[in-house]
Amino acid sequence: MELKLPPPFVALICATIIYFLPNYANPNWVYQSFAIICFIFGVSVDLSALWAFWQNKTTINPLEPNKASTLTTQGVYRFSRNPMYLGIVSLLSAWAFWLGNAFALLVVWGFIAYITRFQIEPEERILEQKFGKFYQEYCQKVPRWLW
Repeated sequence: MELKLPPPFVALICATIIYFLPNYANPNWVYQSFAIICFIFGVSVDLSALWAFWQNKTTINPLEPNKASTLTTQGVYRFSRNPMYLGIVSLLSAWAFWLGNAFALLVVWGFIAYITRFQIEPEERILEQKFGKFYQEYCQKVPRWLW
């Protein structure tokens, strides 16, 4: 199951689940304000991460981390080792808030757990093998998510 499903596809599944969950509140300006903030943050983080990969001329394919030509550590990667996934989490949170469904944030936590286990941990093993001590030092300085 590791590295088999593209993270955007997993996010789409989660977004669909969020849409069909029972909703016990109506969206209001508070929920929608959080949604807009999360959306702007998520898009900004994802675009910044893609820009950093593009600058390093390395692959963005999450299913083939062994094709990474360079370890990207600049830009948004100074704050999170996985900003693309962080951006997706923020976008899923925005969707839950936009629908006024705080309960749906449990699905977002499920996405975090799934991506950590089946995407991030395998990527980390591959990157450690490929970049060795440099990657280990990077992991000691920069958190996996933001925490």
